[in-house]
Amino acid sequence: MKASDVRTMTDDQLKDELAKLKKEQFNLRFQQATGQIENTARMRQVRRDIARIQTIARQKQASEAKA
Repeated sequence: MKASDVRTMTDDQLKDELAKLKKEQFNLRFQQATGQIENTARMRQVRRDIARIQTIARQKQASEAKA
């Protein structure tokens, strides 16, 4: 997921995407604990996507507060 894609999303879409990614992160952690994970790189991608969404959401809130 690119930052430009995230910036075009609405607040509701950001919340939905964040919830989806957090569920996926939980499932990946569970798979890792049980030794069933196949793509370990996906954990890193999900973690960074979560951070990217949270950062852009905060930036949007800050710009709305200034306006």
